[in-house]
Amino acid sequence: MEKLLSNDIAQQVKEVFAENLLEPVKILFFGSESRCEYCEPARSLLEEITPLSDKISFDSYDIDLDPETAKKYRVDKTPGIVIASHRGGKIIDYGIRYAGMPSGHEFTSLINDIIMVSQGASGLTETSRAFLATVDREILLQVYVTPT
Repeated sequence: MEKLLSNDIAQQVKEVFAENLLEPVKILFFGSESRCEYCEPARSLLEEITPLSDKISFDSYDIDLDPETAKKYRVDKTPGIVIASHRGGKIIDYGIRYAGMPSGHEFTSLINDIIMVSQGASGLTETSRAFLATVDREILLQVYVTPT
């Protein structure tokens, strides 16, 4: 498959990662060999991003062949992407998920999420953090984006 990132974009991302990544990040990809139109390009994109920093590692799973791992990470769509921290041999899941191909503006969001997870910082204000600390039940927040 042809590379998805130009050399210029790959170099820019590499420089951004070098300046901003602090702790290791684990990217988990969930695809399906039998029923996923965008799995191969999504996996290829992640495989191009991973070597841009030694702080990023990548694992790939087939949701049909490894349903236990998909359930563990609450992934039920393909392509599915989990951005997690990888500290002390443990994966710390912050609940950051992508369903679909992170292209266009979503590519920037993907890079920013990798940085946020690596830094262990959400960018939320103290006021927002204090408000969120009062939430006493689990909330599922999903953001949907469609290509135009």
